[in-house]
Amino acid sequence: MRRWLLPILLLAALPLAASPSHGPKHGYLIISGGMDYHLDIPRFIRMAGGRERARIVVIPTADVTRPETPAQLARFCTQSLSGKGFPTATFAGTHCTVLHTTRRAVANSRAFAAPLARATGVWLIGGRQWRLADAYNGTRTLRAIFALLARGGVVGGGSAGASIQASFMVRGSEHPNDNRIMMAPGHETGFGLFTNVAIDQHVDARHRENDLAVVMRAHPGMLGLGLDQGTSITVHGDELIVNGPGRVAVWDHKNHGGLGYYYLRTGDRLNTATWVPHYAHHTAGSQ
Repeated sequence: MRRWLLPILLLAALPLAASPSHGPKHGYLIISGGMDYHLDIPRFIRMAGGRERARIVVIPTADVTRPETPAQLARFCTQSLSGKGFPTATFAGTHCTVLHTTRRAVANSRAFAAPLARATGVWLIGGRQWRLADAYNGTRTLRAIFALLARGGVVGGGSAGASIQASFMVRGSEHPNDNRIMMAPGHETGFGLFTNVAIDQHVDARHRENDLAVVMRAHPGMLGLGLDQGTSITVHGDELIVNGPGRVAVWDHKNHGGLGYYYLRTGDRLNTATWVPHYAHHTAGSQ
């Protein structure tokens, strides 16, 4: 074998170095696997200043499929955000404003984005994440959300409201409107509140355990996270903590007993810059 070829082969056999993934430096993200928010909504309200002081903006665009009046949209501040059979979770009793548009020109206007200037928290309703991307990417509204995080505010969301917070948006196909398509050209850019990451949701309930594999193969320097339904994480700076109660699959381009991921559970943390986990009390890396 040629001498110059051996180092190249050895280098190719080494695992890929982690590329840093960053959350907001000053603010916080609450990212949920969807459906059950009875623990996350109270957590979100506390982090936004408490029920009396919080100023919440709810963005339901992912869930809105037909024109609605402001009076109809107001239900997103008072209705249960949890799915059928789960405990009630609402923003009732808080200062709550609903922002919704499907037109990027409107989302780019000063008047539309104005409520975000005083907001302490933004909640992104689930549905189809491409609707959020089409309406808000590159607009004044999204810049105002980044400004809220820079002030130390909190952004939360589940299901589509989880995946859109990532830099790479999975399941974003609009034509066809098929959430089984993991990578949809033209609909792969999320809000980027959490950088160099792809986030999937409803993993256990919808048997999506291996669905991120195709995304990871296409993006070998990117972190992947798969959240069980009803399970959330909090991200701040370069730290991710699992709120539970279920699991979070971490895709780090390593072999974990024949799988491309390992699980974190309640109380576990991940340094998102180095991709190094810090376990709570259970057996590290157990499936």
